[in-house]
Amino acid sequence: MKTMKNGGIASGCGAAEEDCKKADHQGALSKQSSTELNRRKFLGQAGAAAALVTGGLASPAKAFAEPQPTVPSVPNKRVAQSFALRLTAATREALIPVPSHLTNGDEARYPDKSGTYSKGLLQAGYGRVDLSAWQTFKTALTTGNPADFRKIIMGGTRTLNGPQGAFAFGMEGSDGVQFGSAPSPANQESVVVVPPAPAAASAAYGTELVELYWGSLLRDVAFTDYAADSTAVLAANELSGMASYAGPRDSHGHVTPNLLFRGGFPGETAGPYISQFFITPTFFGQQELSQQMTTYLPGIDYMTDLASWQQVQSGIDTGLQNQPDPQPRFQHNGRGLSAYTHVDVLYQAYFTAFLVLITLGVPINPGNPYVHSTTENGFSTLGGPDIASSLGGIAARALDVVWYQKWLVHLRHRPESGGGLVHLIRTGLGNTVNAQLNSNVLNSQAVQHSFSKYGGYLLSQAFPEGSPTHPAYPTGHGTVAGACITLLKFFFDGNYVIPNPLVPTSGGLSLVPYTGRDAGQLTVNGELNKLAHNVTFGHGIHAGIHWRSDSDSSMVLGEAIAISALQDRAQCYNEKFTVTFTKLDGTIATITNR
Repeated sequence: MKTMKNGGIASGCGAAEEDCKKADHQGALSKQSSTELNRRKFLGQAGAAAALVTGGLASPAKAFAEPQPTVPSVPNKRVAQSFALRLTAATREALIPVPSHLTNGDEARYPDKSGTYSKGLLQAGYGRVDLSAWQTFKTALTTGNPADFRKIIMGGTRTLNGPQGAFAFGMEGSDGVQFGSAPSPANQESVVVVPPAPAAASAAYGTELVELYWGSLLRDVAFTDYAADSTAVLAANELSGMASYAGPRDSHGHVTPNLLFRGGFPGETAGPYISQFFITPTFFGQQELSQQMTTYLPGIDYMTDLASWQQVQSGIDTGLQNQPDPQPRFQHNGRGLSAYTHVDVLYQAYFTAFLVLITLGVPINPGNPYVHSTTENGFSTLGGPDIASSLGGIAARALDVVWYQKWLVHLRHRPESGGGLVHLIRTGLGNTVNAQLNSNVLNSQAVQHSFSKYGGYLLSQAFPEGSPTHPAYPTGHGTVAGACITLLKFFFDGNYVIPNPLVPTSGGLSLVPYTGRDAGQLTVNGELNKLAHNVTFGHGIHAGIHWRSDSDSSMVLGEAIAISALQDRAQCYNEKFTVTFTKLDGTIATITNR
């Protein structure tokens, strides 16, 4: 199996900040205990073991000098073939070296851990975790012992969201430890898709936080109204002047209202903000799906006062609940996207996209072996049931990998914690914490406008509980998004132009034809890329609970996970094929079993 090259996502540390250049390596997994490293090695370094199977099957290409596992004699030919496929896939995966895992350095940089994730643990004060509680937390993450997780000192009744998932193994594709932020010294072809997140004091971090404040202020404005909205115009102007802004710009280098909160992968700036896959009516079998959603009432935001903010950081229930809007609406603004991602099944949007692809009659990928067949069609392999079940399977695999990165590598804190630092510093309480922020956010128009609206400098949240109780980077929604859209690109023709595109009305009550000059440029791949960012930004920028870089890096990670799994899976099909599709960086991926 071919290993993946660098995914092309640059480090988030601002180039001008010398402190951020010296990313701390103490948090790198290269300093894991030998127990953990041995745990991640292929059992016994199986080499030519497949040759021991009855039936004359070929052995893997490389043999290892280390002791071989005991391989039983398998008299049944089909069972022997199945065994050889599994052993060969595992051996090939074991040949991929473990890359370096670099963090942004904030955990070591700030002794009070005010720049690192600690939500739900016992807190010692505003923005500061109790260091004894922190030690119990780190002990559990270091040992992986289930008993140690039961000893973590919590601050309230809210529990941590599945940290032991970081230790789960998968039977398909590369392991979570094999996706890193820098190539392995032994092999420059290592999988590199998870760069360090921006450090708290960097310009990149400050710019991302500015974008989040603008997103919170525009939560109830329809995307189709941005061009005429004064707040959206101010947001675009301020972000245009920030050199470290990572979102798309126009040909003159400006961020326009129409480009606000969009992703920068191919096709994402064409057409309406909302993907066609998020609004096109479809069917789930005989069940009609209008794609109208239940959202939350406008103008109700949370965690804008220090008391409730501190309760949430401690894992204490505030007693508040979201207020549903009784009127179903099509996705049309940030609050709607936030509400969707608050309770969605993680691969839900992509399963629905699969149904829309069928409704629109999108052809299968030209490399599918059934394209020109006059005698058979794909079904349990390379057909509808295969596609439907694969989406759930790759979503679960993606979560295992991203949970490894979240808990055991990066421990990036949530934007609500960044907003807390802004508030502490701006109100004069900042000398109680070690973490520092860049002046670009402290002096931003976004923060001042938020203060004018809420009377404080905290970042408003769409949900009473704020973020989930797991670290921000990378994001689960984004990783699942990248994995699921990659699967759909593998199965469907990504260059197909979507006919008769639609756009929601300002209030989201109906759909009308989209008649923009680029209406004929909306392709399946572009709208899948857009859908992925709609979802992960809905759970991020619009809700206030994830950073832009969380989403961007996570989509690339999810894509790499899916390609790794597809390369293993391809060998299990009886049909012979070579399938190609366009990756997020514009290059071509090839999956083949020929």
